[in-house]
Amino acid sequence: MTSAEKPVPATAADAAADRDCYHCGLPIPPETRHYVRIDGRERRMCCIGCEAVAQSIVDNGLVDYYRHRDAMPETRREAMPVELQELGLFDHPDFQKSFVRPVGEHEREAALILEGITCAACVWLNENHVARLPGVSAIEINYATRRARVRWDERRIRLSDILAAIQAIGYRAYPYDAERSEQLAHRERRSMLWRVFVAGFGMMQVMMYAFPVYVAGEGDMSWDIELLLRWASLLLTLPVVLYSAAPFFQRAWRDLRLRRLGMDVPVALGVGSAFAASLWATLTDGPEVYFDSVTMFVFFLLGGRYLEMIARQKAVRGVEELGKALPSFAERIAGWPGDSAGERVPTSQLLAGDVLRVRPGEVIPVDGVVVEGRGEANEALLTGESMPVPKVVGDRVTGGSINVSSPLLVRVEQVGDATRLAAIRRLMERAATEKPRIATLSDRVAAYFIVTLLVLAAGTGVAWYLIDPSRALWVFVSVLVVACPCALSLATPTALTVATDTLARMGVLVTRGHAIETLARANRFVFDKTGTLTLGRMRVEEVRALGSVEAERLVVLAAAIEQGSAHPVASGLRAAAGAASLPAVAELVAETGQGMRGVVGGEPLWIGRPAWVAGA
Repeated sequence: MTSAEKPVPATAADAAADRDCYHCGLPIPPETRHYVRIDGRERRMCCIGCEAVAQSIVDNGLVDYYRHRDAMPETRREAMPVELQELGLFDHPDFQKSFVRPVGEHEREAALILEGITCAACVWLNENHVARLPGVSAIEINYATRRARVRWDERRIRLSDILAAIQAIGYRAYPYDAERSEQLAHRERRSMLWRVFVAGFGMMQVMMYAFPVYVAGEGDMSWDIELLLRWASLLLTLPVVLYSAAPFFQRAWRDLRLRRLGMDVPVALGVGSAFAASLWATLTDGPEVYFDSVTMFVFFLLGGRYLEMIARQKAVRGVEELGKALPSFAERIAGWPGDSAGERVPTSQLLAGDVLRVRPGEVIPVDGVVVEGRGEANEALLTGESMPVPKVVGDRVTGGSINVSSPLLVRVEQVGDATRLAAIRRLMERAATEKPRIATLSDRVAAYFIVTLLVLAAGTGVAWYLIDPSRALWVFVSVLVVACPCALSLATPTALTVATDTLARMGVLVTRGHAIETLARANRFVFDKTGTLTLGRMRVEEVRALGSVEAERLVVLAAAIEQGSAHPVASGLRAAAGAASLPAVAELVAETGQGMRGVVGGEPLWIGRPAWVAGA
């Protein structure tokens, strides 16, 4: 049980836990669902800002703050918003250990995750807004991953000032953490799915009421029935506009308030215009309503963005999986060399100089040196070479590689963020925040495109008003909808992220954001090792039986001896045996760097290097 889970006596915060925020003490708005597990209980928070700060307090082992306080913060009586005051906690060095690294003597670089990013214009706004702050030397935001890298001079500006500046323009920034990133992604998926569901349900029902009007001939339907269908369509369209399409209007209003044109401005204008015209026609018995078009447009736009979001989040998870390659626990031998007894401990508690036992098939959790044993390590994740590398006493091993053959004792040299694997992960994270030229170009073009679109839509609407006033509004809305720059603003960064994820799954790690775009212009490729071009999956090409044993029987025997090995050759032999029943093997022994031997049916068998087998 961790310190954050030990039950403690009730504090002043517990008395109002059901109605007030456990962190700041402010009343919790209705329907708010933010929780943090503190002292073995789920504590309610009033907003996502308090949730983030409280979770950071727990994660950094500072939960005693809640145990020893005897009153709520003075925040309740101050005019400054709660979230802005609490951002000051992120200036604490203990908070910054996990997501801030020093760059030079006074510069610091933070890895952040942004909430509220919906298009390239959002990225452009945040980058330009933060870049103007005195003391900020660099900022890069990746639309697809929602990740940001910010570099600043701590003598001129604090991290809390940067976070407050981002919040001031309607966005939220949090320290990057894989678990928190997944929580935000899950919340985003769930919210979007509900909005798509409501829009889809409303669209189907409204179309059901609109269809009779479309197919009815002149005089086939009375005005009373048509009016009834209009009112029914209006009632069903309201939740689609007020709930499903609400983010479009909210973001469009934010953009206009900040005097910029984002991708949601033409969307909100199109949906709002069509709905307002339909509402007016319903109230005044006008000739045309567009409720079916409104619900259909919202549904298809949300559906497209939902699919884009799923592809983006899936690709981001592929990069984050690299951080989970190291095991969470390790077997430490505290009394080595005199005592070989081991204990399971979290890898976060390991220190330089500790000695670990790594068994065959286990992932080596640290960078270190072999102090006892002989074996082989599969370093494909780090070097691309699929064949295991022999390891003897004095050889270095790298965290993330796999011990293939026999137990090794390893002395710890580097742990956690200091390992080579962590350095590779940082390179990939940098690539995730860097934007290649094509993405930067799409950001710039999108802003001008939206201005051109609005002018074109307005001009088209005016022209059709002079030609046929009854069709002017419909043509105006159509131009806004058809020319929406979703593909330009959403598809470009998503395509780059998906490509990076696909390459990672194929064993190619992209460490610079411009790599994919640059490769498209390359006409010569140079590789340093042939092993990096292989798939790492060996297979049996040919079997030559030199004695009286049949070839099929030889493969089965070889697969039986190798069935417990993690060596790539063993995998190829097991695949060649297929579904054949493997005999039991007794006295199985692995000889490091040589092969395997065992007894099958009372007969000793060897498999490995020819010289070793010949001398058996």
